[in-house]
Amino acid sequence: MANNYLQAAFAVTVTASEARLIAAVQRAIEAIDSGVEGDEATAFVADLGPEFATAFPGGDADPFAGVMTIFPDADFPCLDADITIEDGPEADTKIVSFTGDQFGVEQVAHLLFACAKSALPLGFQYAYTCDRLRHDEFGGGAVVITQAGIRYHSTSDILRAGLDDTPAEEGRSGFVLATRDPEHGLSFWNNETGFGRLAEATVFSEAEAAAFDKPIAHDEPEWLACPAGSP
Repeated sequence: MANNYLQAAFAVTVTASEARLIAAVQRAIEAIDSGVEGDEATAFVADLGPEFATAFPGGDADPFAGVMTIFPDADFPCLDADITIEDGPEADTKIVSFTGDQFGVEQVAHLLFACAKSALPLGFQYAYTCDRLRHDEFGGGAVVITQAGIRYHSTSDILRAGLDDTPAEEGRSGFVLATRDPEHGLSFWNNETGFGRLAEATVFSEAEAAAFDKPIAHDEPEWLACPAGSP
């Protein structure tokens, strides 16, 4: 068996108010995970302050509805990243670090797009790795975040473009279904063979993912955005 990882580690310098907003999102996620709802949720969101309400407007039925939009799967509101906030080089700045071995590429990208406007344009890189030297188990990509939106790029795109001299496709090609194994990391669903390597994963369109009946696994499978060209 082999352990697969989706790793990233980077830092972004933001304003102090933006750092507070990121911290507020973390608090909101903890509340959602704890089952806070109803009037308690309304009071909790109000306590997060006007900056949070402006960035992530909710509704009477679900005060957390706004912040839920950053997650690719509403059933799993988790950033899949360790976040630390430290003092920045200037009085009104903070340095926010993001790290993880099973990194939430899409949700972190959407978090930064919503919360770190002063830092735009910005980008970060990530790596698909394996603790054994197995074919097609290594790769990665980059995310570029601008005022206009988010663009995903992969090493597969770069390789394909270099080999056939065609432009690398931008955006997101689909979704892969992943489950977390406590010993071996992420495994990815293949319609023919079940869970296994990313290189063999079945890529679903948004409509196909919505209609797909998830298989039973030790850890509840979740949909992950698949940047164009990966796997």
